[in-house]
Amino acid sequence: MAQTPAFDKPKVELHVHLDGAIRPETILYYGRKRGVALPASTAEELQKAICMDKPLSLPGFLAKFDIYMPTIAGSREAIKRIAYEFIEMKAKEGVVYVEVRYSPHLLANASVEPIPWNQAEGDLTPEEVVALVSQGLQEGERDFGVKARSILCCMRHQPTWSLEVVELCKKYQQQTVVAIDLAGDETIQGSSLFPGHVQAYEEAVKSGIHRTVHAGEVGSAEVVREAVDILKTERLGHGYHTLENEALYNRLRQEDMHFEVCPWSSYLTSAWKPDTEHAVVRLRKDQANYSLNTDDPLIFKSTLDTDYQMVKQNMGFTEEEFKRLNINAAKSSFLPEDEKRELLELLYKAYEMPPSTSAGQHP
Repeated sequence: MAQTPAFDKPKVELHVHLDGAIRPETILYYGRKRGVALPASTAEELQKAICMDKPLSLPGFLAKFDIYMPTIAGSREAIKRIAYEFIEMKAKEGVVYVEVRYSPHLLANASVEPIPWNQAEGDLTPEEVVALVSQGLQEGERDFGVKARSILCCMRHQPTWSLEVVELCKKYQQQTVVAIDLAGDETIQGSSLFPGHVQAYEEAVKSGIHRTVHAGEVGSAEVVREAVDILKTERLGHGYHTLENEALYNRLRQEDMHFEVCPWSSYLTSAWKPDTEHAVVRLRKDQANYSLNTDDPLIFKSTLDTDYQMVKQNMGFTEEEFKRLNINAAKSSFLPEDEKRELLELLYKAYEMPPSTSAGQHP
């Protein structure tokens, strides 16, 4: 018998990775089609190889991508298809607006030597990846009614890619792209200060490109401070370790910083230690500005409801808080103001709340 959803009203999701949200069946299909070896021949077996059911380190989690990404990276057909199927997946989860992120370079297979299946399809550029993902998202939006926008990721270990990423953000602003992100292994010392990343974010500020940064997931509060003060981020991906610096946390709360919280992810990547209070409990108590997100639902074998159930059952979250955090997610989205107003009106109506209600305001 299916579990009753923790929150069965329209939802907004701001932090989910496209390459961490692929259907196992699609991976198997392209593995066979492109002659890429996989450790499984059925969706169930593949999930056992890829999915996590107990906590790993963040590098241990990141290694999971190496198992299946060669089936997708470098394939025009596969890249467009995963974007389209992603929207179908989110429609089933009751999401009405989603911002999905990815690295154009990783999907283009830029980080590895070309191998026969890549050469057979011809070299794929990061720009082609952005065009293909945008097409898939737009077709999904048309067919499934979920409004979708995309965020392009710079990678901490590849600062030479970042200036190209920001140029792609500028070029594809009218075709789903709304922001730039910095993702990857936060434990690389000082990586947010690498010149390539700093220059890309300076260009983003100058060009009116919205900014988010993975910071304070496993990294210290200092990584968060760098993201805010040097990269001028408008939102924080995860951000849990901000709470280790009370002055920084209080400042960011006063500045209405949005925290993209991924509860189930934080458990499985060991970003959160279960014998401590989760940062999201403090955010709720303080009526701070945050959202709930899946991060990488393929690897975590989850849906958005997994995260809502986790905080409802284990942390006492209520429907009223779910409404508040989704309204804050909509307000903190990277949509233009007129589209943001439309999204908020949709939520207020679905939640049976007057637009001026105090529950919709964050301090």
